[in-house]
Amino acid sequence: MTEWLPELLAAILAAVLAITLHEAAHGYAALAMGDDTAARAGRLSLNPLRHVDRVGTVILPGLLVLFQLLTIGRVEVMFGWAKPVPVDIGRLRNPRFGMVLVAAAGPAMNVFLAWCAAMLAHPLDGLAGVLPPEAMEFAIRFVVLSILANLLLGLFNLLPVPPLDGGRIMVGLLPRGPAMALARLEPAGLVIVLLLLFVLPRLAPSLDIMGGLAALVTGPGFRLILQLAGHGV
Repeated sequence: MTEWLPELLAAILAAVLAITLHEAAHGYAALAMGDDTAARAGRLSLNPLRHVDRVGTVILPGLLVLFQLLTIGRVEVMFGWAKPVPVDIGRLRNPRFGMVLVAAAGPAMNVFLAWCAAMLAHPLDGLAGVLPPEAMEFAIRFVVLSILANLLLGLFNLLPVPPLDGGRIMVGLLPRGPAMALARLEPAGLVIVLLLLFVLPRLAPSLDIMGGLAALVTGPGFRLILQLAGHGV
């Protein structure tokens, strides 16, 4: 177990930062659009503890990491959620378009964090031979897992199902009729997402959405972020 501990800690740290800063971005975007609900609720904060959901931010990601370490010996996929930041759409300037920007802020933050993690690899090159091998290995693990966690979380949230960010973006962009029809799915949105992720692949393995997202993130997505951060392929 001790040989897995550094990767476990790096994975949990990467997941917690990705999830909580994703939620914080929603709050800051809402404030910029005129809604201070998150600020009044004490949720306009970069402190991860303000956004942590015990199950979605700690227990589930931790169990996923442990399961992967026990079965394949490495961490490839992480999934979780934080406490949603409260947004009052009625207080937004231009509520419909404002909600699109608020929803898009979360995935945009994840892409930015993935890029920041890739940029951290540059100073790490200069620290080779200076840091102890264990510290260097932990730093590299954190960089890699941060890129993967942020890209996966950002892409997952862009699925066009309310209450995911992609669903709310679609509600703001579609014509009124289809937008209202899609918005009415929100009360059942979590059930729909769970069915798509865990039931559909069993019925039709070729429609494994999470597997497809993971393949996109660990392949072309990972290479693209490295290139944007100035690394060679």
